[in-house]
Amino acid sequence: MTKKRLLLLGIIVLAIPVTYANKIFNQRIFNSALEKDTTVQATKAVAVASKINSQNGFNDLYINTVYTPDASNGSRLNPRAVSFVQDYIEKNQKDLQNMKSWGRPYFNLIDGILAQYGLPRELKYLAVIESQLKPTSVSWAGAVGPWQLMPQTARLLGLKVTHRYDERTNYYKSTRAAAKYLRDLYTEFGDWLLVIAAYNGGSAHVYSAMHKSGSRNFWDLQYYLPAESRNHVKKFIGTHYIFEGQGGITTLTKDEATEQLSGSSMYVFHRKLSKEELNNSKTISVSGKYHSSVIAKYVVMDIDEFARYNPEFDKVMASTNNTYELKLPADKMELFIANKYQILNESVQMLLNDAADDDSTVPKTAVAKRDGLK
Repeated sequence: MTKKRLLLLGIIVLAIPVTYANKIFNQRIFNSALEKDTTVQATKAVAVASKINSQNGFNDLYINTVYTPDASNGSRLNPRAVSFVQDYIEKNQKDLQNMKSWGRPYFNLIDGILAQYGLPRELKYLAVIESQLKPTSVSWAGAVGPWQLMPQTARLLGLKVTHRYDERTNYYKSTRAAAKYLRDLYTEFGDWLLVIAAYNGGSAHVYSAMHKSGSRNFWDLQYYLPAESRNHVKKFIGTHYIFEGQGGITTLTKDEATEQLSGSSMYVFHRKLSKEELNNSKTISVSGKYHSSVIAKYVVMDIDEFARYNPEFDKVMASTNNTYELKLPADKMELFIANKYQILNESVQMLLNDAADDDSTVPKTAVAKRDGLK
């Protein structure tokens, strides 16, 4: 066989896996769209998939973080958002990447306030699409500040808005007001995509869309919303993907979050804490085989009270994604930090003892078989 034929054969062999992978990828998108939408939408999804495959800059982003069920945080972008989000990233990625650097002081301030209110820190990207983080931003409708609050809404949230002084331009105060508003909207709707739509256009528009569509799913009711509110939600999702490189709980509907995240990131919204309790508490990220009863003992806290601050703690820590944002009253957190290693050791020992007790109730032959012994 000549060298030319050998070279041609090698190119064909190398091309087969790529072609096959793209074919499977396109089929996966088609099936997903077909299950959730019309045949026309499925056809559009395949066209988008082909476009994505032809652009190296987006190939990895969408394969790795949007469609594969084992993405790092388990979230997948709804097929009906793919085309919009891809175009948004193409147009805005450079400017928003620059904002990562110059906007860091603003993001740090916002992160701290959102955490105080028990809100996802990714909601800071709402300020990005509202105002580009500009405190003096003014909309055509009269919304002002980084969070683009209308005068009446701002006053209801405790801000002073007069001809001489407007607290909507005060970064700290307006962010606290926006956090209150977002917290109230989540209590009202229980779905972050609906929250973002309501933040932009008002709750009345969302309720009207829900009534007309007969659904609480954003992707089903979106076309009953004003175009600005509908696109606002998709811009938020696109911004989230640019900054985080993936989706998250705030880019999913309630049902999608429950299905895809398996509740591991939902516990933060089940905390039943007052504003005073939130302000007087501290949070620390923990991972490992900690157990609620051991922590409660060391910090001198009733187990039911601990569960109110940290719902589903043992369930999350027993899962494969065993990382938890532990929240405790400030004085209790000091006790936890002072005894952290003793708490972990005792928690592990307790789990070992429980496992040994379970073995004692099983016939020895079964235990031997499980351990590979005769």
